[in-house]
Amino acid sequence: MDPPEHDRLRRMAMRHFGPPHAPGLVTGFEGFLSAAVGNLIDGLTERERIDVVDDFAFPLPVTVTCHLLGVSREDEQRFHLWVNDIMSSVDHDPETDPKENLDRGAQAREDLRRRLGELVAQRHGRPADDLLSRLANDDGPDGRMTDEEIVATAKVLLVAGHETTVNLIANGMLTLLRHPEVLRRLRDEPDLAVPLVEELLRYEPPVHIIPWRAAYSDITVADTVIPKGSQVMLMLASGSRDPDRFRDPDRFDPDRRDNQHLGFGSGIHHCFGSPLARRETQIALTELVRRLDHPSLVADPPPYRRSPVLRGPLHLVVEQGAG
Repeated sequence: MDPPEHDRLRRMAMRHFGPPHAPGLVTGFEGFLSAAVGNLIDGLTERERIDVVDDFAFPLPVTVTCHLLGVSREDEQRFHLWVNDIMSSVDHDPETDPKENLDRGAQAREDLRRRLGELVAQRHGRPADDLLSRLANDDGPDGRMTDEEIVATAKVLLVAGHETTVNLIANGMLTLLRHPEVLRRLRDEPDLAVPLVEELLRYEPPVHIIPWRAAYSDITVADTVIPKGSQVMLMLASGSRDPDRFRDPDRFDPDRRDNQHLGFGSGIHHCFGSPLARRETQIALTELVRRLDHPSLVADPPPYRRSPVLRGPLHLVVEQGAG
């Protein structure tokens, strides 16, 4: 969306998602995040071979976002299935994949929209400590979101926030397995997770390209005129490896300073879920390297998603116990 409507809706969402109006949201989630990560890893520690994507990175963000929104445990299972069908349709290849994938994705989008609408309707006049309740009952300076706007915001958190966080966790584990000295450091120094995730967002970000921008006026960049109305594709991953901005940009260095990457975009469309995604990934990677027993890659490179926009392994199969 464009300003001013974009700015109004973003302000309304941010009142309940982070500072300054909700400064304790992410810190208040620490216990739940640790428990959710721990519960998933509990089911993996005795297995010789695991898929970090299917068994861990994929289910975690849905669980976290459902808890944030206030979705019940009974509904959460359906949300997992709907998100799975939606994600399968995003990477659809018409030459190899059955059309049923697209049909299931379309049906899942409709089912998700309908159920979120029902949940929002139930929240009116019944404020509780969840995001759907706060949005449905808030009369801030910009007024109140419509039910349709609340549903759209919740869908963004569930779908867009899901696929990016899955890729960030999977890319992170892959990068650590390729840099065993950093993996060992993280196991011994849990505080390394904070700069490590920032470097990961620069070095191997979940979103490589944003192709949906347009020039509002003629713009000159490097003596080239981009005419007004032209489609502009932002190469975020390339910018984050710009040798004029970063020393030795193709080296993964969690001790890198002045690390102003583009992993969450920039400007007015900077990812408003970034504080939660950061902490979710920090906890996830720290616990994976702490609790898995000498993990090693089965295939390198692993199979990747076909999307040129979203960068992440389709599967990340790891063996453990070899040490």
